Amino acid sequence: MKKVNASSTVNKEFLMKAVKFIVLIFLVSSAQIFSQLGAEVNKTGTTSAQFLKIGVGSRPIGMGGAFTSLADDINSIYWNPAGLARMYSREAGFNHVDWIADVSLDYAGFGMDLEGFGTVGAFVSVMAMDEMIVRSLEKPEGTGELFDAGSVVLGLSYARNLTEEFSIGFNGKYIREYIWNESASAFAVDIGTIYAIPFLNQFRIGASISNFGTKMKLEGRDILKLTTVGSGEGNIINSDIQLDAFELPLMFRFGVSVDAVKSNENRVTLAVDAVHPNDNSEYLNTGLEYTWQEIVFIRGGYKNLFEKDGEQGLTLGFGINYRIIEAFRIKLDYAYQEFGRLKNVQYFSLGVRF
Repeated sequence: MKKVNASSTVNKEFLMKAVKFIVLIFLVSSAQIFSQLGAEVNKTGTTSAQFLKIGVGSRPIGMGGAFTSLADDINSIYWNPAGLARMYSREAGFNHVDWIADVSLDYAGFGMDLEGFGTVGAFVSVMAMDEMIVRSLEKPEGTGELFDAGSVVLGLSYARNLTEEFSIGFNGKYIREYIWNESASAFAVDIGTIYAIPFLNQFRIGASISNFGTKMKLEGRDILKLTTVGSGEGNIINSDIQLDAFELPLMFRFGVSVDAVKSNENRVTLAVDAVHPNDNSEYLNTGLEYTWQEIVFIRGGYKNLFEKDGEQGLTLGFGINYRIIEAFRIKLDYAYQEFGRLKNVQYFSLGVRF
């Protein structure tokens, strides 16, 4: 008969509890720090890389962005990397957004479950816009030159189920923004956790911190200036204009979700997220998802509820998750987001799970 090492079992249970406690303290402490900063000074509009705040995935957006505790597919990379550990398969996802002011955002991600190790992933996000005419005071109609601007994120992910109920995940990413001949870059990490309450199998709690990293500062030849020193014609020297460095848009999310109805054919999931950014007021995301046989999905929600001077609001969406052949599914999702006085934004997503 195989002997069970009681001491080892106790140590493992203690370790799991310690990890949960440490992560919880870290997340709560971070939220308290953000609250203190927000109370001391209004930091609205003072962070860089604003494109990092554009949500990814038609499914989460259709639910009003209330996805922190519900994360269980490739969209988890953006909202809560711990959700990758709950995919239990390989999945690739592609997302396109026609954003405000003729700006487009494209995102692609891939995740794969490695038995005994965890789930690994990779992702890339690119924001771009059409070229524009270079104008100056002397030539307001254009100098004959064109310039463009954009942003890019490259990253790797890792997630693992520490127990059947508790998951943790991480992203490491490189961020770059550019405009004409100037650019700024930074490195950041995301951390997330999900906990499914054992005695309430359909109730989940999730928390994540996104974009914790270095500051960004524009550099390049466009900020160099020729200066004349001395009398007469003087001497022409190069001078470097000093620009400020700006923090990334740090975001803390805490969410809960529950399957209010669950049967063999129907499921109705309700979710709520509380979000605290370091450059704006706190707000809530709320959403629901109805599915028939996990094939047809209808979604609705409200985004950025209670945000000060916010423009975002109602979201709607639908999707199809269809098995083409054994162990191969294709996912098509669409979401509509109301954006007040600016415009309505539409999201299109394609995913494959195999």
